[in-house]
Amino acid sequence: MANQYVIGIDIGTSACKSLLVDQTGSILARALEPYPLSTPRPGWSEQDPEDWWQAVKKSVQHLLAQVRHVGEIRAIGLSGQMHGLVALDRETKVIRPCILWNDQRNEKQCQDIYDRVGGLEALLRLTNNRMLPGYTGGKVLWMRENEPHLYDRIKRILNPKDYIRLRLTGEFATEVSDASGTGLFNVRQRKWSSELLRLLDIPPEWLPRCHESAEITGTVGKHVAEEIGLPSELPVVGGGGDAVIQTTGTGLVNPGNLGTTIGTAGIVGMALDSCPPNPEGKLQIFCNNMPGKWHAMGVTLTAGGALRWFRDNLGDAERERSRQSGEDVYELLTQEAARVPPGSEGLLFLPYFIGERCPHIDPHARGAFIGLTFRHTRGHLVRSLLEGVIFSLRTVAQVIEELGVSLNQIRTSGGGAASELWRQIHADVFNSEVVTVSGSNEGGAYGAAFVAGAGVGLWPTVEEAVKTLRVETRTRPITAHVERYRQLFEVYRGLYGALKPSFDQISKLL
Repeated sequence: MANQYVIGIDIGTSACKSLLVDQTGSILARALEPYPLSTPRPGWSEQDPEDWWQAVKKSVQHLLAQVRHVGEIRAIGLSGQMHGLVALDRETKVIRPCILWNDQRNEKQCQDIYDRVGGLEALLRLTNNRMLPGYTGGKVLWMRENEPHLYDRIKRILNPKDYIRLRLTGEFATEVSDASGTGLFNVRQRKWSSELLRLLDIPPEWLPRCHESAEITGTVGKHVAEEIGLPSELPVVGGGGDAVIQTTGTGLVNPGNLGTTIGTAGIVGMALDSCPPNPEGKLQIFCNNMPGKWHAMGVTLTAGGALRWFRDNLGDAERERSRQSGEDVYELLTQEAARVPPGSEGLLFLPYFIGERCPHIDPHARGAFIGLTFRHTRGHLVRSLLEGVIFSLRTVAQVIEELGVSLNQIRTSGGGAASELWRQIHADVFNSEVVTVSGSNEGGAYGAAFVAGAGVGLWPTVEEAVKTLRVETRTRPITAHVERYRQLFEVYRGLYGALKPSFDQISKLL
């Protein structure tokens, strides 16, 4: 068989990642193009969509330099950070910087939505999900209330990856997994909630048409193909929101296997064969990347982002050593943490840097180290940070288990999965085997490539595509550590409730 390739593109929070993948699932080339993040006020988070587009062009051109015949490229799949609001005017020009998934400004508007529809239970009947501060729906109402001069110009609304689709193909389209994260989507029926749009006075024509993830949504336009070097009329499939499709890229397509992702945020998810009830809206229930499947998920807003914060603010020595030696700065930090015993000698960490989403829906929550003594060193701080992130993931997993599913295995992915120490802590806290597979560190771009290939027949289905994955690491729990972490986890679970009044008071002082 002649070589055939697909391209997966992921619009992340910090960079665009693009992958070139062949029919065996092998990654032949990768490219990463960073872009800036703007935080104009505390709790706000924005990006310029033009930065994404420039990064896409550069990264794809890097991939194309690795291909002898571009005609062997069969399709493009798209992934991206979910929930962002890209508001476009009549000429499809971006009206304002995109308000991102981790932006917390619209708490009031989320409450307004509950009031308009008749409360939480009424909203759950329409969408099976809460309206979280990160979701797109609340952002639309925030613009209406706070930027009416810009709101009046809106003619279209897109999520980040779908803005890239527009630039590639000229088509206004999305797919079911990303649409699920807008808060405006009926996930049971896999379509926009016309009733909710009516109650919120959001014109339905603002929203893109919605496809299943592996459906072809358009083709690369002639001028764009010439500019980048792609084949003209190359199919672009639906793709997926990153929180869903990156679990698809690790092979999590059936119930029982739990997926965790340690990226900027932490994600815990599982594929389901039916749409479950979501009492109290604790979880996010999204459509999956396969027709007839759903995805139960909880997100902790800060995971690997906490370690990055430590690196940037307290890791000067490691950054300098990394600059001189070429060693990975995160590996240097975790080497120090590995010399500290499990449990960090009683030091606990809460990773609530930008509020929290699951299981505590609280934009006022804040990060904290609890239990500091003179005995604690920098290594204790780092290890406690790693442990706190995994404790946070464990609290989310418990909510998923309440759906009545059992955990057979954990597959972890994201940048944090590259750390041997972090994987061991993960296995010890969950008391379960933790596995990484080929492509674990590639994020949504790898899943997007699988979905793209299934969309054009490179593989019969997404389920068949992921059979190309290979297990790369297996980490089993250490019995002596499991009980120690079980005890500390019980303490950890009580800290949020004890500190919530203080978090609320602090928020009033900002």
